[in-house]
Amino acid sequence: MNPKHVTALCLATLVAVAGCKRETPESPEATPADTQPVATTPAVAPAPQPAPQADTALDTRAFAGNFSGTLPCADCPGIDTTLELRADGSFMLMETYQARKAAAGMLEGTWTAEENGSRIRLDPNSKSEQDRLYAVTSRDRITQLGNDGTPAAGNGLDYSLKRDGAKP
Repeated sequence: MNPKHVTALCLATLVAVAGCKRETPESPEATPADTQPVATTPAVAPAPQPAPQADTALDTRAFAGNFSGTLPCADCPGIDTTLELRADGSFMLMETYQARKAAAGMLEGTWTAEENGSRIRLDPNSKSEQDRLYAVTSRDRITQLGNDGTPAAGNGLDYSLKRDGAKP
């Protein structure tokens, strides 16, 4: 065998062996005892966390129902409003502007309780519509709030809707 071939063969063998070399830990603190397999018990997966939900002290299924009333209107006598809060978390809101020829407006979407059950948020299916907020003033009455969650300013005007069939 030619000495050049022997040298090339030795070099190829060294490269192959070096490529199969077992990697050592990068940590300088690692010792041979650290690299020995240790019998461990299987890790226990953390308990699944519940999905974040609206802050509710309000039983939404029990609170569901129909609320209606006439809300103030800036340029008409009033807005006849009917809000159906369904037990499945959906809602339907009907609004008819008094003394206008326009058809009644209808809005549908989902509703949730917030602020420890003291507020309701209507989230319309139509993203061109803003969410609407109502304060829960009693089991039988809700009051419309402004977009920022504050009571609607209205010089003492009544922005509340009463549960259908509730006593006055």
